[in-house]
Amino acid sequence: MTDRPEPLDTVRYLLTAEEAWPAFEEAVLDAKSRIVGGFRVFDPATKLRSEAGRKVGDDWFDLLVHVLGKGVRLDLILSDFDPIVAPDMHQLTWSSMRKFAALREAAGPDARLSVIPAMHPAEAGAVAQVALWPKVWQELHDVRDWLNDRPPEERRTCFTDLPGTHAWLRLDDEGRIETHSPSPPPLHTVSHHQKLAVIDGHVLYIGGLDLNPRRYDTKVHHRAAEETWHDVQILVTGKAAGHAEAHLDTMLDAVAGRGEISADGHGFCRTLSRWKKNRVSMAPEIVRTSIADHTMDRVSRATTCLYFETQFFRDRALADALARRAGEVPDLEVLFVLPAAPEVIAFEKRTKLDARYGEFLQAECVRKLMAAFGDRVYFASPAQRRSARAGLCDENDRAVHHGAPLIYVHAKVSVFDRTSVLVSSANLNSRSLQWDTEAGLIRDDPAFARTVLQRSLAHWIPDAPVDPDAPLVGQIREIAELDAVRQPENRSSYLLPYDVTRAEAFGMNLPVPEGLV
Repeated sequence: MTDRPEPLDTVRYLLTAEEAWPAFEEAVLDAKSRIVGGFRVFDPATKLRSEAGRKVGDDWFDLLVHVLGKGVRLDLILSDFDPIVAPDMHQLTWSSMRKFAALREAAGPDARLSVIPAMHPAEAGAVAQVALWPKVWQELHDVRDWLNDRPPEERRTCFTDLPGTHAWLRLDDEGRIETHSPSPPPLHTVSHHQKLAVIDGHVLYIGGLDLNPRRYDTKVHHRAAEETWHDVQILVTGKAAGHAEAHLDTMLDAVAGRGEISADGHGFCRTLSRWKKNRVSMAPEIVRTSIADHTMDRVSRATTCLYFETQFFRDRALADALARRAGEVPDLEVLFVLPAAPEVIAFEKRTKLDARYGEFLQAECVRKLMAAFGDRVYFASPAQRRSARAGLCDENDRAVHHGAPLIYVHAKVSVFDRTSVLVSSANLNSRSLQWDTEAGLIRDDPAFARTVLQRSLAHWIPDAPVDPDAPLVGQIREIAELDAVRQPENRSSYLLPYDVTRAEAFGMNLPVPEGLV
């Protein structure tokens, strides 16, 4: 790899929404000319958290009306999703679009506002669509039944916010939802998963954190398990912002195959794929994998320590690369922080095949590294330092980890040899590294890498001494395994041993592309 970012003017590492959202609000309020962003979720009803923000209103609706009133232009790409496979996310998008319509009216006719609900154009091939139609038909019936279980007024609102289903579902004369078309729908297998904004062409806000009430959490994580959300953003100034802005300005044409792909540079990196016509495959045409390339390159040169925070570790190619490096460098150690269970399993109790396949892949990757590294690798999962309420869960409840409510890890952070840091929207799974639209920043800066590692460890282990410059795995293992036998209220750390056997017991191998999960 020859791309080495030039020094950035400033960089701030922002832990959880408690730090990230106030910084984002202040950057937006300081905008002079243009804000451009791309988010998976962006809800204008999200409460403001900064002192500066609360001076102009209560929520992002008020903040954006204020900023647009100053003449600032706002261009936002809001991700949309397959309405049958991901109806909850599709509904969330169109609920936000209704709020943006009201925002446009409140901002007045001169407001320069563009919000595009963007579904990735890649579709499964015709053969795959027909083969999957019985499963999709059942999913469509599940959406119908869920809607019909709502009270009448709520049902109508929810149905309005599911416009992509209207070619197959409709309201009957009595206000009930019925199916009305047996034809197989297109299946959108790829999504825009990025979370970034550029302010005035030189300030870049980027990482794994979207904007809605679900994503808010503090560094003490003292909320209900299903409301915890550990995430990371960085706020930087410099030339990387220009590359990010060019990406956002050209992305929709690029993924549709209508335009050129902008250049990466100054640390800005991506995953990008585009639509291609095919009859069989469910995979898109992959056109940019610089997040994966940077990761693989630095893994291949690692000599001391690798630190990962990730929602998923499911990419078998990365697991193979790490296992090879374990044999090449006897002193290399690897520390992973990942959730005890995926959100859809822990909180939504999902048992469908996609959830099972994801757990199968993760268990396989974890076991591969355990075999290759031995005691030089450790997988840790955070949980709150308080006991789960008695009677509300059983031993199989995966929202509980070692007797405590889990903390949901959604961050995407990699630290390589204490010299380089990659913060992005991409998980360590094939979907993020090959298919979905993702964006991140790689920074070769030992001082910043040390800051990220120190702050991350201090966050996870507030009451036990950890030397971030010494070998980490032994230190973390000792703390986590001692805490695992303590009562949650007496623990010195949030980190506890990850239990791969639970993923193995739940997982199931399937003959489908890894990129689907």
